[in-house]
Amino acid sequence: MIFLTFFIGLIANFIGYIPPGNINLTLVQITIYRGMKHAIQFITAFSVIEFFFTFIIMHGAKWLSEQANLDTVIDWVMVVLFGTLGIFTWIGRNNPPKTKYSNTASIRYGIMLGFLNPMQIPFWMVTGTYVISHDWILDGNFALVIFSIGSALGSFLCLYIYARFAQYIQSKFALSTKVINISIAGLFLAFALYHIGKQLYIIFIK
Repeated sequence: MIFLTFFIGLIANFIGYIPPGNINLTLVQITIYRGMKHAIQFITAFSVIEFFFTFIIMHGAKWLSEQANLDTVIDWVMVVLFGTLGIFTWIGRNNPPKTKYSNTASIRYGIMLGFLNPMQIPFWMVTGTYVISHDWILDGNFALVIFSIGSALGSFLCLYIYARFAQYIQSKFALSTKVINISIAGLFLAFALYHIGKQLYIIFIK
């Protein structure tokens, strides 16, 4: 049962990071501009924070699910986050990437984005409540530690595949810095507009 708890955590979080978002798009930029070494540093640091993030959120999943305005707060936080990332990426679309980076720059970035990851809150509220209520994982702190280790490994594996894919694309296509930045900025801004549209729909139509 402990192995199943670990495996469910791994699979759940692996699937959770498949859709494009602020984490995997940032990782694509790091892989293309800084190289695979920095990408691995980013993924490792992020996954370590993901372990603690999952453990804390799973403990508070029931309480969080009872907060009536939490979804609205998260949507507006995502608008600010995606909007900021999109604007800065757009501003830097014509700037050539740096050739040298600090050995700890990607580690610090991974830690920072590990904490600034609000989309994981509703994800684990739903997923965590579901797997616990269906007795798919064991209860208790030790089981949640195992589950969180699986979650961290799931995020690591999914992001590693993203990094390898970005590296493959870079090797096969001569994409300019401007094209990459415009594409990623467009995705960030599109996600921000999605969350704005979602809230406007809830306020004025639903």
